[in-house]
Amino acid sequence: MPHFYPIPRPDGIVLDGAGLSGHHGPAQPHPTSLAMTDRISLLESLIAKAKRLGAEAADAVVFDSVASSVSYRLGKLEEVERSESNDLGLRVFIGKRQAAVASTDLSARALDQLAERAVDMARTTPEDPYCGLAPRELLAKSWPSLDLEDKHEPSSERLVELAKNCEGAAREVKGITNSEGASGSWGRGAVALVTSEGFAGSYASTSVSVSVSVLAGEGTHMERDYDFSSAHHLADLGDPQAVGRSAAERTLKRLNPRKVSTQSVPVVYDPRVSNSIIGHLAGAINGISIARGTSFLKDKMGQRVFAEGIRIVDDPHMVRGVRSKPFDGEGVANRAMSLIEDGVLKTWLLDSAAARQLGLTTTGHAARGTGGPPSPSVSNLYLVPGKQTPEALIADIAQGFYVTELIGMGVNGVTGDYSRGAAGFWIENGKITYPVSEVTIAGNLNTMFPQMTPANDLIFKYGTNAPTLRIEGMTVAGS
Repeated sequence: MPHFYPIPRPDGIVLDGAGLSGHHGPAQPHPTSLAMTDRISLLESLIAKAKRLGAEAADAVVFDSVASSVSYRLGKLEEVERSESNDLGLRVFIGKRQAAVASTDLSARALDQLAERAVDMARTTPEDPYCGLAPRELLAKSWPSLDLEDKHEPSSERLVELAKNCEGAAREVKGITNSEGASGSWGRGAVALVTSEGFAGSYASTSVSVSVSVLAGEGTHMERDYDFSSAHHLADLGDPQAVGRSAAERTLKRLNPRKVSTQSVPVVYDPRVSNSIIGHLAGAINGISIARGTSFLKDKMGQRVFAEGIRIVDDPHMVRGVRSKPFDGEGVANRAMSLIEDGVLKTWLLDSAAARQLGLTTTGHAARGTGGPPSPSVSNLYLVPGKQTPEALIADIAQGFYVTELIGMGVNGVTGDYSRGAAGFWIENGKITYPVSEVTIAGNLNTMFPQMTPANDLIFKYGTNAPTLRIEGMTVAGS
């Protein structure tokens, strides 16, 4: 089944989900899922096995997921799918050596072999002076309920209805000539984490979504676009028919695009793509990049890198947030943090290993899977909105470019050089006019960040969110 957009699915989330009550020591039954209590017991037993075999410290994590999806195209049901999986990872330490192994076989025999293999590997791997578990004093002792788990699973019939109504509404719009299909999906992911430093915790997350992608025009003059809605709770999902109509309207607006000549103009990013700018910031302040000296912001701590008044926040405890999580991937207590305050860079994104390398303390940003050690990552990252409406933001632009789609990943994290293929609409005399395609927008993030102005239209739809953004003096390379 094709994916038309970034759906936040729990089976793809690393230590993200709805928070459960935390504890240290032996696990206690939790009303959300007795099975997760069993998972914690399994992980505690696995760590004990590893220590008996010679491990000095260890942590273990298990992910359980179930997902259902349907695809619907041109008025017909195409696919109904359901999958279930579990994945367990064990990380062990002997001195300053570590090894991580993973398995989807959770039988007693397989886990015995897993523990033996992990300890044998740790004895032969090179030393890493920065590896190790998070310090006991930083581990979460309690955490809030983030309300990310819907107790009711929608039936396959309900998912079909969502997709059918979504595509039907899109195809009813005059001018739509074809459809790439609609999808409806639901999933639940649960995770349990245990460390030999005394942490044990678990949480779960659900996600339901609907999307559609349609086409307009004929022959070589066809255009496509999409829209979607996703939520942790079915009750929060957007109207499928409204999603379909929106996808159709977006597609029709892209018909008959023009070319533009190369010039330097203000570039305005639609909220669909403005979050990518904030994502580049997150990559630049990742502790691993800072420790390696491979970030264009490596010498900018405490300096103003955005304009005055700009504030960028990472909040893992946002209720029903797309990437909310009650503790980080090492069991460390996490919290909302301002990464940028009044334009000034305030912190790096750190897990324990990156923090040790920099002589700092973890910021609670560790994320992990099962096959390797944690690494720093954001949760619900967003740019605090400004005061102007999007219309006011572009009102004084004589000539400019309004971006709705970005293509390629032409960003140099070492130098900050920025070059992306783009499509969108041309701005003339403060108004969005005709569609534009096949252009490249270019600049350097060192100069783009200070020249950025946010509008007031922030909506939380993705894991990283930003309002409409205006950036001065960028190069639009066209014909």
